[in-house]
Amino acid sequence: MKTLPAGIYTAVPTFFLDNEDIDVETFRRHLRYVSKAGSVPVISGTMGEACHLSPSERTLLVTITREVLDMSPATEDIPVITGVGSSSTRESIELAKSAALAGADFVMLIPPGYYAGALKADNMAAVKQYIIDVSEASPVPLIVYNFPAVSSGIDMDSDFVIDMVKKAPNVCGMKFTCANVGKIGRITSTLRDTRFQAFTVPYFHAIDGFIDILLPSMAVHSSGAITAISNFVPKSCVKLWQLCEKAPTSPEAYAEAQRLQELITNADGGVQRVGVSGMKAILEKQFGYGGRPRRPLLPMRDELLNALLKDDWLQRLLRYEASI
Repeated sequence: MKTLPAGIYTAVPTFFLDNEDIDVETFRRHLRYVSKAGSVPVISGTMGEACHLSPSERTLLVTITREVLDMSPATEDIPVITGVGSSSTRESIELAKSAALAGADFVMLIPPGYYAGALKADNMAAVKQYIIDVSEASPVPLIVYNFPAVSSGIDMDSDFVIDMVKKAPNVCGMKFTCANVGKIGRITSTLRDTRFQAFTVPYFHAIDGFIDILLPSMAVHSSGAITAISNFVPKSCVKLWQLCEKAPTSPEAYAEAQRLQELITNADGGVQRVGVSGMKAILEKQFGYGGRPRRPLLPMRDELLNALLKDDWLQRLLRYEASI
């Protein structure tokens, strides 16, 4: 069993041909690009349009990712992480089993938001049972994905998470796309206690869902960040992680981490607002590939893309990436 690494994870898009079939060659090309920079690709998540993919397509992406990573000694130890969240417990379990058979090392689970009112009732007992059930049935460790904005406001607080980890030992980490550093600190301070070590397989990792909180969250033992901006500035994001690791014992590294965190934070502010369509438009502009999202999402309008790319912070970050 591979260990969930600390560091930078890239929320990879799924690329499509003009007829909306998966563009396998572009997907392979982009996987090589982000993994070569030292980032761990995360597939079939929010940026990967998981809700637009069929079960067989999700499995195909796992197979491709494992093949691409295994092609180079520099990336063969990188784990395959894929989203398996669905509207039902039954389908999420089936997706987790299929992903494991196809080569996934970890699966990531977001709560379904369709019946959010019922799921949030009774202190979110249904959400907790959903995670426990999928965790118990999954052949590989589970990363829980907390993203209230895309799950109808379902937000897991620190007490919920600590109890969940105790009851679902196959949960090895959580992605916090709620940008709550205090929550991360409360959870890690409890789970780092030796009395809780037996509950986690392997040790629980708290992973930021936004890179703009990486430096402050590492002060409370965050294990890295899953971000979309590393799709086109992966070296800068990995550099920030490396500086953050050195910061506690090096004033010089801390000062440099502050400067780079400021740069990435301000550049990422605009990128976060444009979502999947905007990310694909940026990749098309920068690398000549990206393409369209699956409908009903529409491509980003050229005037909006051009305005984004003129942003001074983003241009400074692109120059920094080119200099590394």
